[in-house]
Amino acid sequence: MSSKEKLLLFILACINFTHIVDFMIMMPLGPQLMQIFNISPRHFGFIVSAYGLSAGISGFLAAFFVDNYDRKKVVLFAYIGFVAGTFACAFAPTHQFLIVARVIAGTFGGLIGAQVMSIVADTFDYQRRATAMGFITTAFSIASVVGIPAGLFLADKSGWHTPFLVIGSLGIIVTFLIIKYIPPIDKHLKNRQEKSSPLAVITNILKNNNQLRALWLSTTIMLGHFSIIPYISPTLVANVGFSQNNIFLIYLVGGLLTIFSAPIVGRLADKKGKYPVFVIFALLSLIPIYLITNMFSGAVWAVLFVSGIFFIFSNGRMIPTQAMISNVVSPQQRGSFMAINSSLQLFAQAIAANIGGFVIHKTASGYIENYNWVGYFAIIMILASIFIARTVKSIPQSIVTNESPVNVP
Repeated sequence: MSSKEKLLLFILACINFTHIVDFMIMMPLGPQLMQIFNISPRHFGFIVSAYGLSAGISGFLAAFFVDNYDRKKVVLFAYIGFVAGTFACAFAPTHQFLIVARVIAGTFGGLIGAQVMSIVADTFDYQRRATAMGFITTAFSIASVVGIPAGLFLADKSGWHTPFLVIGSLGIIVTFLIIKYIPPIDKHLKNRQEKSSPLAVITNILKNNNQLRALWLSTTIMLGHFSIIPYISPTLVANVGFSQNNIFLIYLVGGLLTIFSAPIVGRLADKKGKYPVFVIFALLSLIPIYLITNMFSGAVWAVLFVSGIFFIFSNGRMIPTQAMISNVVSPQQRGSFMAINSSLQLFAQAIAANIGGFVIHKTASGYIENYNWVGYFAIIMILASIFIARTVKSIPQSIVTNESPVNVP
């Protein structure tokens, strides 16, 4: 990997870092926001899902035009809007205003993830793609190690608005990095005969069973994953007496572990095969899913052990999944397909968060009931994803016209 490729990956990781922190910080802030705004877990689920629903809608609409433009310009446009939405969150006086601000951030944020993955797929050939995506996913790890603990510290000291102010300020810096250092990513424009019509974007997917199975895979994994994620912190605090002041340790330890595990998983997937590595980590992830939704101890060591392996195994199954999904479509259609994929993932996240919110409920004493049932639902979804992933096939290299890496000047 050349130094210029590494610089590109670094900037993309910075984009993901700020994007992920903005999304993730809402979940550990759950206990604080529910107390400040005097809202129920169900209403908190609405706040979390507002971002996902708006991002899902914008990502779906973006699929009709993103492949007609330089990917750098799309990312820059989306990122500027995302930063503006984040600043709106920082000044939200009520939970209703916060929902509106999350919708703004989500509308633009819905374009970011898919385009980052499309840039990686356009730049790195399939044999190196999982390694590159493993590097990109370290942004999640760093967000967990630095972003979430720092955000929670700032929220504790200066109020919950402060983390969003800091994220927005960092976003301004990243915007200048995008402008200055990311080269045009437009090879997909040079190698096609004509612009795709909006109708063709959908019909091409609907006519391709392999692409439909790839989308089904993404949706199923997200339904399992995000049905439990938003309620980990509130449940640990309410049910087993885990200190709210120690919530940051969950993300700190989990992030540190995945900083080391993510690149290893990426290299392993490139070497041993994406599907076998996915299966291993999907099965392993069932262990912490069960444990974390049936926690019986609030001891710090027990919570950190369970959450640590949850981070490693959940992150490990996503790296090969993204690599597999990116290779079911040609480069000329990749941006649109990945936008649809991202949109469905975000819709699934929002639906899953609401599923969890409707299943669990808080008693008069503050105890949160039925979280174990949400865990059983998540386990079923992850098991189903293993069988779906088996049917997802990479398109033959003879079909992948001009699949050589994009030159990074």
